[in-house]
Amino acid sequence: MKLNSVKTIGQSNFVNMGPIRLRQPLPTRQIEMIDPFILLHHYGPYKIDETNNPFDLGPHPHRGFEPVTFLFQGEQLHRDSLGNESIVKAGDVQWTTAGRGIIHAEKPTKEFVKKGGYIEGIQLWLNLPAEKKMIQPNYQHAKHEDFNIVYSEDKKIETRIVAGEFKGSAGKIATQTSVNAYIITAKDGGLDYFNISNQHQSLLYLLKGKVTINDSEILELNANQLIQFNQDGEGFKLEANKDSLLLFLSGEPFNEPVATYGPYVMNNQTELMEAMRDYQMGKMGFLPAN
Repeated sequence: MKLNSVKTIGQSNFVNMGPIRLRQPLPTRQIEMIDPFILLHHYGPYKIDETNNPFDLGPHPHRGFEPVTFLFQGEQLHRDSLGNESIVKAGDVQWTTAGRGIIHAEKPTKEFVKKGGYIEGIQLWLNLPAEKKMIQPNYQHAKHEDFNIVYSEDKKIETRIVAGEFKGSAGKIATQTSVNAYIITAKDGGLDYFNISNQHQSLLYLLKGKVTINDSEILELNANQLIQFNQDGEGFKLEANKDSLLLFLSGEPFNEPVATYGPYVMNNQTELMEAMRDYQMGKMGFLPAN
């Protein structure tokens, strides 16, 4: 296998989002976008209890992209204007296709707040191409125990396939575009190889631990957390130097103009104005606060 060279090793600095302080490895000053991936937020771990619950996100709209949540600790209650209501637990993934417009709300469950605990997850914004920005919205919830898993030969690396395909096994999420998403759990000393289509842009994000990529680049928490690969090979080699947790993403770029404002991702300013107007007019549905 010809290994993909590394294009950028990105930092993951803290930013403030209202009352929440979280890591933002994408976008940064170094990396504006990894088409089709627009934003990556790593939130938590936050200690949640009855006296401290900053992660209560009331009803808010989205249009033009797919907000995806990978939950690693805790429990979140999801509600949306399509009538969906589900409890997302540690290891689960919720994949929302906002399309022409959806309103959703997320917060820790009442039971979780009462007993107390930690919440940690990743929020990904995956762009939709112009031809699909106004499609019917949709919501998918994939549970931790339902994912197909591929193990390395040494059995020390476990790859949970959320979307796309890996070594002949398919993800549970139905995607609108050509995308791969894997949750990788690696034990110290584990080794595996990961294929990347040369049509895809790709990234690897480290939540915890320490790994060596292609025998040279090393990712360490609190330092260099995100690797963006060039499209010049067939994949990469991953070796764990400690017990580690990673997220791998790859997707075929759209090479289209991107215009963003708040919770909307469109192709131009006119479409953003239309999105704001449609939300105010109730065209994205309704979701009561509770």
